[in-house]
Amino acid sequence: MPKINKYKAKRKSVSFLASLARYLILIAFAYILFYPFLFMGINTFKTSADWLDPTVQWVPKHLSFNNIKVAFIALDYVKSVVSTFKNEIVAALLSFFSCAVAGYGLARFDFRGKKLLIGVMILFILIPDPMIMVASYSNFGHLDFLGILGLLSKVFGTELRPDVVDGPLVFWLPALFSVGLKNGLFIYIYMQFFKGLPKELEEAAWMDGAGPWKTFLRIVLPSSGAAAITVLVFSVVWYWNDYYQAQIYLSGDWPVSVVLANFKSMLDQNITRRFTFSLGSLIIAASFLSILPLLTYFLFMQRKFVQSISTCGIVG
Repeated sequence: MPKINKYKAKRKSVSFLASLARYLILIAFAYILFYPFLFMGINTFKTSADWLDPTVQWVPKHLSFNNIKVAFIALDYVKSVVSTFKNEIVAALLSFFSCAVAGYGLARFDFRGKKLLIGVMILFILIPDPMIMVASYSNFGHLDFLGILGLLSKVFGTELRPDVVDGPLVFWLPALFSVGLKNGLFIYIYMQFFKGLPKELEEAAWMDGAGPWKTFLRIVLPSSGAAAITVLVFSVVWYWNDYYQAQIYLSGDWPVSVVLANFKSMLDQNITRRFTFSLGSLIIAASFLSILPLLTYFLFMQRKFVQSISTCGIVG
C-alpha cells in the first residue's frame, strides 16, 4: 500500500509539473502575441508629455484622447473606411462566393482541361501579384474580352474599350471571376473541403430533381461552414490590409491601408496648428484606428475560425 500511494503521489507531481510547464509556455506565447496590441493601446492614450517622459513606461500619468482625435481627422477616417468597404470588402465577399463555385466545380465535376485549370490555380498561388500588375493595369485601362471590343473599335473607328481604372470594378471584376487577391488559395481550400463531402448528399438532391446550381446553393454551400469561415476571415483580412493594388489602381478615394501608409503626408498645416502632439504617438493612434474594425470582426469570428482551422487542416 505505501508503494501504491508513493506511486500515485509521484504521478500527481509529474502531472502537476507538466500542466505548469504547459501553462507557462501558453502564457509566454500569449504575451508575445498580445504585447504589440498592449503597447499600441497604452501609447495611443498617452499625452505628449508622457510620451517624452522617460519615467513613463506602461501606466500614463494622464489619459488623453487627443491622439485619437487628430488621427481620426488626419486619416479622414469615415471616408477611408467607406472606401475600404466599397472597394475591398465587397471584393472580399465576391471572392468568398465565386471561389466556392470554382472550388466545387473542380472538386466534383470531370471535364476536359480540368488538370490544366488546377495547374493554373497552383501557379496563381505561387506567382506574386507585382509580377502581373503591369499587364493587369493595361487590361483595366482598356477593358476587353477576347479582343472583341478592340476589333469593334477598329471597325467603327471609335474606342469602345472602357477604362475602369480608379474605380471599384478593378477590385470587383477579378473577385467575381475568382482571380482576385489570394483567390487561388481560396479555391484550393474549397476544393479540398468539397472533396471530403459525402456524395450521397448531392445524389439525394439530384433524385429530388435539384440541378447542379440548386444542389450547390441548398446543400453543398450550407454544409461548407468550416471552409467558408476560413475563406471569409482570410479574404476580409487580406483585402482590408491590401495596400499595393489600391495604391496602383486608385488615384483618390483611398482605403484605410493606403491612407495609413501615406499618413505623414496627411498631416497638413491646419492640423499641426490646431493640435499639439507627438508624431510617434500619433502614428500609433492611427495604426490602432486602422486595425480596430478588424479586431472587432475577429472577436466575433474567432471561435468559428479556430474550429474551421482544425476541420480544414490548414497550418502555417
